[in-house]
Amino acid sequence: TLAVLGTGPDVPYPRRNAALHRRLCATGLVASELPPGTGPRSSQFPSRNRILAALSVGTVVVEAARRSGALITARLAGEYGREVMAFPGSIRNPVARGCHRLIRDGAALVEDPAEVLELVAPVVSRLAGDLRGRIAAPIQGVPTGPPRAVIDPAAAPPDPVWRALAHDPGSLDELAVRSGLTVAEVSSMLLSLELEGRVAARHGRWYRTG
Repeated sequence: TLAVLGTGPDVPYPRRNAALHRRLCATGLVASELPPGTGPRSSQFPSRNRILAALSVGTVVVEAARRSGALITARLAGEYGREVMAFPGSIRNPVARGCHRLIRDGAALVEDPAEVLELVAPVVSRLAGDLRGRIAAPIQGVPTGPPRAVIDPAAAPPDPVWRALAHDPGSLDELAVRSGLTVAEVSSMLLSLELEGRVAARHGRWYRTG
């Protein structure tokens, strides 16, 4: 388990989470961009949420009022090209209204963990394959066999999403229309291109970086 704090790394908040904080420090990971000793301030938590969204393959919103920090996280996750999911609730439950708004705006409706895993499995599988390839690759500067041709990623045949970004930046939906792919397929390809440093997102629109 990894926890990203809106306080310094040594400051559990709320204080009742002190025991959980100690467990995470011992068996998981606690991360913060704030210096040690920094106490809680309301402005720090929305800023913290951008790190949560960027680290995650997908974001699941279980409860959210109409004005909620969880909605900030979901918006950032969408801008980063991550999968956004929401758990529905009663129409009379005020902390379900944010989830319903996300679903109306295009978030995937999920009801159990299996549905979450089904949505993120293709991305996780591809990332795992990339990681295995990097681990198996020889260390630079240590020859392990006959020389091999160096492949320039920019010279590789462009994928549909790369072609769709040829002229103008676009949102996920716009790129899906241009490429003829589903939003989920576009999101997966964008993540791959982002990891390669070839695309980036700004204000919900994707553009080429090189």
